[in-house]
Amino acid sequence: MTSSATSSAFEAVGLARSYRLEGVSVDALRGVDLRIEPGEFVAIVGPSGSGKSTLMHLLGCLDRPTSGSLRVNGVDVSTLSDTRLAELRNQAIGFVFQSFHLLARTSALDNVALPLVYRGMPRAERRRRAHQALESVGLGNRLGHRPSQMSGGEQQRVAIARALVGDPRVVLADEPTGNLDTRNGAEVMAILDRLNAERGVGIVLVTHDSEVAAHARRQIHVRDGLIEYDSGTADGATGRDEGRTGPVEAG
Repeated sequence: MTSSATSSAFEAVGLARSYRLEGVSVDALRGVDLRIEPGEFVAIVGPSGSGKSTLMHLLGCLDRPTSGSLRVNGVDVSTLSDTRLAELRNQAIGFVFQSFHLLARTSALDNVALPLVYRGMPRAERRRRAHQALESVGLGNRLGHRPSQMSGGEQQRVAIARALVGDPRVVLADEPTGNLDTRNGAEVMAILDRLNAERGVGIVLVTHDSEVAAHARRQIHVRDGLIEYDSGTADGATGRDEGRTGPVEAG
């Protein structure tokens, strides 16, 4: 799947997502306009239930919107089959989750190489790239270790290496320090800072932690399914939310 090198990483117009829960419709996202450019470091901030994780899932093509439009790397995702959507997700986006999502009985090297399996890449090349990715996060000496043999911080660094191995345009990180102590959390954020500054990898992270959000150069505050403040716009307002237009506490 091809994409334009000059297109936005993400462009959403009127993006909405509703769910049916016990027969009741719940509006998790209620019409979001958003543009994120390649190489940006963005924090999506909000309290539990604000819609920030729903927005992350839509941007990552892990879910489809109920209404509105979303373009990823210039591609309108509504036109894609599930297979083509999976290809776009694999080629353009890396993922880092709070719970790591590593295969328990698999080595760090093979965990990192896994996304390349779905591209049909030869085994030797997969392993070479995985080794390189682990070196980039300081785990070149832990290639054969399984997750149970590593600390939480090391497991999250394996997850970051896995996100990077396919050379994505952007990494989406959902509460990347949520299961880590202060020291390991700081190490993970330092890696994300370096990837953005030195390699130009776009970072979009979801967090409720104001200290984590402070690493980003742009903050988008979400509440009740709407963007109520975006430091990347001229006045902080999005035009859709008629409430306050200043930053809020993350909660």
